[in-house]
Amino acid sequence: MRALIISADNFEDTELLVPYYRLKEEGLEVDVASLKKGKIKGKHGYEVDVAKTLEEVKPEDYDILVLPGGRAPEVIRKEEKAVELARHFFKKNKPVSAICHGPQTLITAGLLKGRHATCYKSVAGELKSSGAIYEDKEVVVDGNLVTSRQPSDLPSFLKETMQLLKRLKK
Repeated sequence: MRALIISADNFEDTELLVPYYRLKEEGLEVDVASLKKGKIKGKHGYEVDVAKTLEEVKPEDYDILVLPGGRAPEVIRKEEKAVELARHFFKKNKPVSAICHGPQTLITAGLLKGRHATCYKSVAGELKSSGAIYEDKEVVVDGNLVTSRQPSDLPSFLKETMQLLKRLKK
């Protein structure tokens, strides 16, 4: 199984790195995609190697999409290719896990209308305006979608993400 993480500079370090290593621990191949190859740098200084540009990603090669938060989603959501990738995962009913500001890409893609979701408190108004049913909880699961609010929610976020993957493996 393969996981795709989409991010850019100024990502929230733990929201990218913790899922990255947890997915690897579970035996998945994990690729980080961004606007350009090289390294992206987190808000707290951690650097991550980018395996592919957004243009190089073939969504059919991946089983799950992870969208970490921080400031990166503000940049990612402006990229049509990122929006197209998110739409592909929803169309194929593949797991999508988004934390903090991560749901902003899904909002831009028009994917959350009528869906239960959560996000960082500063994004809640935008989430509601997109037609999502906002829940201020550490993790919200709605079908193929797992969302969480912030780094302290990572244990619940990853527990539910792993549950989705286990159902996929069956």
